[in-house]
Amino acid sequence: MYRPPSLVIFDCDGVLVDSEIIAAAVEADLLTAAGYPITGEEISQLYSGLTFSDIMLRIEEKAAIPFQASLIDQAEELVDRKPKSSVRAIEGAHEAVASVTGKRCICSNSRTERLDAMLTRTRLMPFFSDRIFSSLDTPSKKPKPAPDVFLYAAEAMGADPARTFVIEDSVHGIAGAKAAKMRVIGFTGASHTYPGHADALTEAGAETVIRRWADFRGIIEALMEWSEDA
Repeated sequence: MYRPPSLVIFDCDGVLVDSEIIAAAVEADLLTAAGYPITGEEISQLYSGLTFSDIMLRIEEKAAIPFQASLIDQAEELVDRKPKSSVRAIEGAHEAVASVTGKRCICSNSRTERLDAMLTRTRLMPFFSDRIFSSLDTPSKKPKPAPDVFLYAAEAMGADPARTFVIEDSVHGIAGAKAAKMRVIGFTGASHTYPGHADALTEAGAETVIRRWADFRGIIEALMEWSEDA
């Protein structure tokens, strides 16, 4: 008999709303102007799922280019402004979220204010209300790929991490979910997807990868039945 997961955790950017491509373009323009030429596509492929602060740190270590801390505030302001006018829900996201009959929540590296604005604009907010967790609001404030936000959400929701599914579009997000001992489904249905995206998510630890939300419910049921039969 099918038993639903203890909890389903959705990432937001690039999973529910098509915002990763917007943020990547903004961040690429700022980094290029600061002396490190990079495209939005490269940001998406190499650094998707990280905060802009962590992206800057990794590039500084690799290229020995010191960035001004003020770039972080610039990026936050620009990324906040653009989604308010252009962000959209990924096709099928409303139906996929509604299909989760048990506990569900969002875990994201984005700030709470940005999450609220995006979810309100895309009419996804009613599905989650107060079940939205930003890594910046956890006690440790550690962003993905740290597992902290996932574990914090599971504790708050009274869920068993081993029976929790996480839907993620980034290698770094998957790393955090796996470190939290949760099961992961990769998602490649947003505009920032790239050749080899699904393979990268599988190599990072996703049990399977979907590119259409229409496949979500069937995959969850199949994976739950497989684990119970194993």
